[in-house]
Amino acid sequence: MDQERRKTIVREIEHWQRSKLLPEQYCDFLLNLYMEEGETRTPVTFTGRAAVMVKGASLKQWLLVFGIFSLICFVFLYFSEFHPLLQIAVSITGVFTLLLIGHRYRVKNESVGIGLIGAGMLLMVGAGLYLLQLHEMDAWGWKAGLLAFCSLFWIAFGIGARIPLLHLCGWMASFLVYAWLLANNTESPKWFEIQLYWLPASFVFGWCSWFFHRWTRPVASILFVAGALAWFMPELYTVIFAEDQIGMQLQLMVKIIAGGTLLFSLRKQWIAWVA
Repeated sequence: MDQERRKTIVREIEHWQRSKLLPEQYCDFLLNLYMEEGETRTPVTFTGRAAVMVKGASLKQWLLVFGIFSLICFVFLYFSEFHPLLQIAVSITGVFTLLLIGHRYRVKNESVGIGLIGAGMLLMVGAGLYLLQLHEMDAWGWKAGLLAFCSLFWIAFGIGARIPLLHLCGWMASFLVYAWLLANNTESPKWFEIQLYWLPASFVFGWCSWFFHRWTRPVASILFVAGALAWFMPELYTVIFAEDQIGMQLQLMVKIIAGGTLLFSLRKQWIAWVA
């Protein structure tokens, strides 16, 4: 094939790649066919793609982008002046918009999609705390209720969308709510009482991991990790909330040895649940 013709074809394929006219893998396949050994490719950078998109944007697209940007600025500037119901509706709309876009974008780019979903979850917590502060609902019960709702939503969404990290964050948030409830409803509990508050939950998570592993290994794995975290939550609770921390280091060492021994003796069982 003539060299000039081949270079023209290569430049055209690179243009298709920058303009997203063909999927990335197709463009890579065509470039591998037409490029000679040792020939360097023109890197397709983010700025290059952005420049192509801006250059090819129509007037309607420009107006749409600036209209959306203006609407977002208006909402941020006057959010505190809205009616409380409108504030809640705007917050919910923002959260579900990020979740919907992130869920759809995961097909094209997993990391970007997960990032958008994570931003939506953070917006849920941030907007909720801001609304509570804005309306002077400063009691710990309101914040605990908000965090409990977020934890349940994260668990459900993490399982449904197959995002194990979000599923785990939901259980960690629920642990925080439980610790908050204990701290506000108990007075100077003894060390063995703190252990009794948490250790049964650790065994329950371990049993649930065994129960669910026959249907879904990812969920069983997260339940197993949550159980392992609950095993050490009494010591963490003691450090943060308890006044009497005498012997906490000894408790931690005993728990590490006991947990390690239990995991070693049951390794054939629990590895089958999470592997």
